[in-house]
Amino acid sequence: MIEERYIVEFGADFHVFEFDSEGPKGKVRKIIQYTEINLKNYFNLGFGDKNHKTNEIDDLVVTNNNDSQKVLATVAATLFEFTDHHPEANVIAVGSTLARTRLYRIGITNNLEAIEKDFEIFGLKGKTWHKFEKGVEYDAFLVRRRK
Repeated sequence: MIEERYIVEFGADFHVFEFDSEGPKGKVRKIIQYTEINLKNYFNLGFGDKNHKTNEIDDLVVTNNNDSQKVLATVAATLFEFTDHHPEANVIAVGSTLARTRLYRIGITNNLEAIEKDFEIFGLKGKTWHKFEKGVEYDAFLVRRRK
């Protein structure tokens, strides 16, 4: 899973990461944000283009900068940095659309062997988390660092 990725800037608490996607659409600023939800040590992984008016994530925009593999590899790399500083974290990821959730599943499937060396990964079906299996559609994903 050592793929080409972008250089990332991060905040002091390692909850927010930013980088520039580069391609035919020019430089597009991306944000990755880990936000604790209503359960202790459970974090939502938010990701998308930076809205320069609000400085917030726009997770519905389609950039089409022809660098999706590099962008996903960059997002995945932040999981290492985040869990290095928050080792008890459980990170939940779900796409803002069904197509994006499917894209996440494909990315996980294509890199499952490498991911499982460092992380436990689960998929949500209905209201139950299951150990991630290839070929199964999930509603969301949960990862946590192996101890």
